Amino acid sequence: MAVLKVIEILGNSTVSFEDAVRNVVEEASTTVKDIRSVYIQDMQVTVKDNQIAEYRVNTKVSFGIMQD
Repeated sequence: MAVLKVIEILGNSTVSFEDAVRNVVEEASTTVKDIRSVYIQDMQVTVKDNQIAEYRVNTKVSFGIMQD
């Protein structure tokens, strides 16, 4: 039986939402092993001078945990 843990991670990018999610996975994978999925809970942008300045995502990252 697989047991998963879920953590919430916020990510951002000046390029796109997709890049913001990619940044979440890239950063999380430096300390979290066996990432199974990323659920995008919320997306938003910041605007500066009537232009999108930053893309932000609120994600839930699930990964397997080791059992004895």
